[in-house]
Amino acid sequence: MKKPSKDYINAVDFPQNINVVPIGIVRSPYKERHGTPRQAVLSATPKGFQPSNAQIEIFESIPEKALNDIEGFDRIWIISYLHLNVNWNPTVRIPRGPKNKYGTLSTRAPHRPNPIGLSCVKLTMRKGRTLHVEGIDLLDGTPIIDIKPYVPYCDAFPQAKAGYVDDLERQGIREADIK
Repeated sequence: MKKPSKDYINAVDFPQNINVVPIGIVRSPYKERHGTPRQAVLSATPKGFQPSNAQIEIFESIPEKALNDIEGFDRIWIISYLHLNVNWNPTVRIPRGPKNKYGTLSTRAPHRPNPIGLSCVKLTMRKGRTLHVEGIDLLDGTPIIDIKPYVPYCDAFPQAKAGYVDDLERQGIREADIK
């Protein structure tokens, strides 16, 4: 007798809303947008730049054992909710290069239709429910919605094209040159 096929994609209606509950909070030295790094990691850093240390406190609603084995990773992805960004535009000016406008979804602008942030930070230590990290680009009090390990073999694509970002690099315009 032949088993019926499983129709997974039609078994559940497409969600009209997605509810996300924070699992933690960032404790960062950055209290306002100005002066906060625009990226957690830059290919070229300004002279004298020191990445900031921060902590990610995981709420008690998440069992502490969910953090087991994270200490073995040099880097982690932090998925955050950029809760202070209430408005967005379909095009934005990037902080470097010509004052052209680019489609928001082709930039890393924090003002987005769904203000979700993605940061790859260095994990320096875990102490209980607190992760100590270096190179944070998030404001103090930012809600954390998930954490994932950075795995080089599947998270790094060094030969990938980067559109207008590659064009700016060819023109000699780098993030480190922006003051």
